[in-house]
Formats: sequence, structure tokens, C-alpha cells
Amino acid sequence: MPAATRFTEIKTSSPQYWGLLLLLAILAAVGIGAAHHMDVEGHHISGMNNQVVWGLPHVFAIFLIVAASGALNLASMASVFGKVEYKPLARFSAVLSIALLVGGLAVLLLDLGRPDRLIVAITHYNFRSIFAWNIILYSGFIVIVLAYLWLMMERRFERWSRPAGMFAFAWRLILTSGTGSIFGFLVARESYDSALLAPMFIVMSFSFGLAVFILLLLTSFKLDQRELDGIHLQRLRKLLGLFSIGILYFVILFHITKLYGSQNHDFERFILLDGGVYTRLFWLFQIVLGTLLPLFLLYAPRWQHSSKSLVLACLLIIQGGFAQLYVIIIGGQAFPLNIFPGYRVESSFFDGVISAYTPSLWELLLGCAGLASALLIALLVLRVLPMLPQSLPGTED
Repeated sequence: MPAATRFTEIKTSSPQYWGLLLLLAILAAVGIGAAHHMDVEGHHISGMNNQVVWGLPHVFAIFLIVAASGALNLASMASVFGKVEYKPLARFSAVLSIALLVGGLAVLLLDLGRPDRLIVAITHYNFRSIFAWNIILYSGFIVIVLAYLWLMMERRFERWSRPAGMFAFAWRLILTSGTGSIFGFLVARESYDSALLAPMFIVMSFSFGLAVFILLLLTSFKLDQRELDGIHLQRLRKLLGLFSIGILYFVILFHITKLYGSQNHDFERFILLDGGVYTRLFWLFQIVLGTLLPLFLLYAPRWQHSSKSLVLACLLIIQGGFAQLYVIIIGGQAFPLNIFPGYRVESSFFDGVISAYTPSLWELLLGCAGLASALLIALLVLRVLPMLPQSLPGTED
């Protein structure tokens, strides 16, 4: 890879580019309107209830937060692991990671019901709560990545970009571990309560973030008519395949670990066999469509040099990620809460009852607004700042 790479902003004025920005802006505005409607009318118009308190917006938010960490992976590979072939993509990697995190946090903020109460969470910390830790991790991530991006762009201080990249790499591993630990520390929920959730979320971030990165990279290069050689796509294809295999490994390990304890057999039967929509989401959308089919598209010899197969694999991995998080977050709440392990509890308050949850249109619009906002922020930054390489011609590994 040549040492000097020319970076420029997106210069296209094509109707496709402005149409895409308009569509994303409309989705973001509609989602904000949906959040306002739920704020005014109350969350009773959503599908959430006092059993399932984290609904579809949380699935979108956690996906975006996890993907934000993974989107920084290419910058980390260039700075931390010395893979100079990824250095031209490092700036874009940092921009996308910040945009995704902002989009995810916006969904969480708007889903609070009282967004103005955020100031309480910022000024009053309970350091025994993993939620308080994550506020520090999220805000710290944005500051660190912004500093890392500035050091990469400022030639006078470029030598400091590697230490900053190493710090950002360590911080994002802690951040993603903290996000997974939100669920892993909830010992009252049989579906959570596992130390494996932290490393599984890290691997999930690698895959989800890279899938979003590839899609936006291809879109940006196509809209601006830039050169992107197949060698670079092959590298990204191999990485995406390895990360997808990693997710499959941790999913299998997670359920084997759960099955080893007899107290978790009912939950495993619920997810794997008779959980209705959760079982269908797990097997069809997460495993088959979200993992096995993308691996086939990524590794089948006839599709090795097809950019269309790579795009389809990325889209399938993203929908598989949403399905996986839906099963983890909502399926875990739908399964009956075991407050007194080893004892039989009888009352009229949902004991032993599978909780019902149907996402409302308002929740879907809010979640889509977070995703649209993240992509809109990234595309606008690419428009005004030199973040993309002028071209990525073929080079030898």
C-alpha cells in the first residue's frame, strides 16, 4: 500500500446521493415524532409492559452500540496490529463508529419517556450499577475516538495515532464487555446470568460493525464513482467470515453451557424447541439466514469475487444480528422470572407465565430512526471532511 493516501470528501451531487440523505432524514424525523407520541400518550401504546420492559427500541439501540465498537475494528487493525493495508480506511472506520454509537444512544434517550432526566444520570452515579459504568464508557468512547481521529488527520501528531489507537482498542473492548455484562450480571434471569455474554458481545460487535462498514463503504464509493479493487473486498470478505464463525461458536458454547445446568433446561427448551416466535427467530433468522447462508455466500467458490454476494451476506448478517438480540433481550424477559430458585411459587401475578410482547409501530419507527440517524451523520461527515481515500486500487498482500 502506498505510504501517502489522498483523502477527500464525497463530491458527488447525484440525485441518488441526495435522495438517500432525504430518505434517512425523513426516517429520523418520523422516529422522533413517534418517540414524542409515546412520551405524550405514555408507554402503554407500545408493546412493552411491566414484564417486558426492554422492547424493540432496545434491540435497535444495543445493535447500534455493539456495531459501533466493531466498526472501529479496521482502524484498530491498522494502528494496533500494523496492518497497513487497512490504514486508508481508518478514518472512515472511526467516523462510522461514532455515528453508530450516537444513533444507538439517541434511541435509548428517546425511549426513556423523560429524556430531560438524562441530566440526573450524568450527574449522579451509582458505581455499583453496570448502567452507570456504561454511561462513562459510552461518553468516553466518543471522546477517545474523536481524539484518535484528529491525530490521524493532523500530520504533525500522526506519530501519536498508534498509542491513541491502542487506547481506543482497549476502551472499546471494555465498552462492549460492559454492554454484554448488563445482561450477564442479571442473575435473576435464567436467560442471562452468564459470563459468556461479555466475550460473545465482543465477537458480535466485530461481525455487525464490519457488515455495516462494508455496506456503507460500497455505497459511498459507488455514489462518488471511486475505485475499489476486488483485493480489498476479498480481505473484508475473509474477515467477515471469520467473525461470523466466531459468533456461531459462542452461540453454541452459550447454549451448551446452559444445558449443562439442569436448572436451565426449561429455558433452553423454551428458546430451542417450543418458544414460538423466539424459537423461529433463533433457528430461521439467526442461525440459518443470519449465519449459515452468509457463510455459504462468503466462502462458496462461485461467489468469491461477487460484490453482490458480499452485499447480500452483509444484509443477512445484520438481520441475523437483530434476530439474535431480539431473542436475547426480549426472549430473556418473556421467560418467567425465577425469583426463588428451588421453590414453587404460586400467586396471581404472572408466576410461571410466558410474558406476551408484540412490538408496536411506534417502537419500530423509533428504532429505525436511530439507525437512519447514524447513517445520516456518517454520510454528512463524509460530505464535509476528507475521510475517504480517493481510490483503493489493487495491491498485493
